[in-house]
Amino acid sequence: MKRILIIEDERSIRESVLELLEVEGFNVTSAENGSVGLQIVQEHPPDLVLCDVIMPELDGYEVLTALRQNPITATIPFIFLTAKGMKEDIRQGMGLGADDYLIKPFTPQELLRAIATRLERQQVLVNHSQKQLENLRSSIALSLPHELRTPLNGILGLAELLRDEYEQIERQEIVELAEGIHNAAERLHRLIQNYLLYVELELMTMDTERVQTLQSARTYYPKVVIAKVATQIANQAGRLADLHLNLQNTVVQISDLKLTKIVEEVTGNAFKFSKAGTPVTLTAVITDQELVLSVIDQGRGMTPEQIDSLGPYVQFERKFYEQQGSGLGLAIAKRLVELHAGTLTIESIPFQQTTVQVMLPRGED
Repeated sequence: MKRILIIEDERSIRESVLELLEVEGFNVTSAENGSVGLQIVQEHPPDLVLCDVIMPELDGYEVLTALRQNPITATIPFIFLTAKGMKEDIRQGMGLGADDYLIKPFTPQELLRAIATRLERQQVLVNHSQKQLENLRSSIALSLPHELRTPLNGILGLAELLRDEYEQIERQEIVELAEGIHNAAERLHRLIQNYLLYVELELMTMDTERVQTLQSARTYYPKVVIAKVATQIANQAGRLADLHLNLQNTVVQISDLKLTKIVEEVTGNAFKFSKAGTPVTLTAVITDQELVLSVIDQGRGMTPEQIDSLGPYVQFERKFYEQQGSGLGLAIAKRLVELHAGTLTIESIPFQQTTVQVMLPRGED
């Protein structure tokens, strides 16, 4: 049974719509103002929201804005019920992410038709998401064993050689074998950590309290965090001279640890997929509401189709390129940014330039 929330301050309208929908077999909840309605949605997300525009405490636009900013409620179908039928009013509601706009007075048939249309569309999206999840499971089943086996085989092979031939091996060779084992173990450890983190983040999207806790953290000196991480990665790649930093500072709504992970992944990719001697540039610019971090490299890049299909365990052109890792890095960074009410975008011209842009909300100073 589909659950619908009605947010309407006029009692007669609220009760008549509630009665109609109950007769039609819906599980209906109502709220007399935007504040109460928003609280209900956050505690028990419905399948669809019907909402008036002009209400006390929080108006309909404010309710919709709050819902669209929360990953848990961002995709709930939202229909405005209002007497405000001017084009600019409709445009404002649609611009905020409303799915439909019913002008009062409306007939029961109009209301039921609008609800049916939005629920059907939502089911299509759910089915698509389910298919993507099934594809992810399949990708994990196919790629994860290989990704685990590759460094593990390296560890086992080098350790076996060390065990069986230690009497004939020179001291310097022993050091080299030990370094090889250590590097393979680090790669395996990173893969496992990334896999566990991705699973944790996916589960977190359904936990409102954990998302709110995540968004309550602050980094007061992101400039320092970004510079430190980028310098470490450039140094590890032997390309410190290729790194260019132009960073502004402001408080952002994310912890130092999570910001570090995002910068590690996007900067690591920039160095991994560009040649030595080409620049990797990081800029951080402050806007009214966000810190915009851009990571630009001049590597092999991606086509629009590859960007659209970007996801965990997706690896492009593997028969031509040796791509270490499981492809989880950007997917983890993107999910982390989204959980913090930010956005991550990619613009790329193949074999010329790629720009990964991370936009994170600013916090209070």
